[in-house]
Amino acid sequence: MPYYVYIMASKKNGTLYIGITNDLIRRVYEHRNDLIDGFTRRYGIHKLIYFEQTDDVLSAIQREKQLKKWHRKWKVDLIEQENPEWRDLYDEITGDGFPRSRE
Repeated sequence: MPYYVYIMASKKNGTLYIGITNDLIRRVYEHRNDLIDGFTRRYGIHKLIYFEQTDDVLSAIQREKQLKKWHRKWKVDLIEQENPEWRDLYDEITGDGFPRSRE
């Protein structure tokens, strides 16, 4: 089963949120539609700008904790290596061929 560590943003260089899930499409949908009360709703964080996939839940948890401890500049550098325009990746992950999981 795949697990995902993901970063969402309110806008380019805006507020960041880092999370983990085993169903990236569902989780991002929840954030985008303010279905989750809390940080992402409060700060309008709706854009999926970065994600990593692993098959090991413990690795995913460790990576999430690592990224949360990073300085903001390191996070921005990581994002911009893969997604320099900070485009929303949601449409890409909802296309055919993207691995889906069930909780």
